[in-house]
Amino acid sequence: MANLTDAQWRKSTRSGDNGGACVEVADNFPDLVAVRDSKDPAGPALAFSPTAWMTFVQSTKAKH
Repeated sequence: MANLTDAQWRKSTRSGDNGGACVEVADNFPDLVAVRDSKDPAGPALAFSPTAWMTFVQSTKAKH
C-alpha cells in the first residue's frame, strides 16, 4: 500500500458550505485511490483500486 503521508488530498468542487460533512480523495497514486473524512484527517482512510473508484463515481453521477 502507498504511504498516505504522500497523499495529495482534495475535496470535491461540489463540496459547499455543508458544515464540514465532506470526504477528501487522494488520487495521486498509480494503483490506489484513498478516501477519508475531511473532519478527521488523522483518522482512517479507505483504499480503492482506480477502477473500483471510477465505477463508484460513475454510478453515483448516473443516479443524479
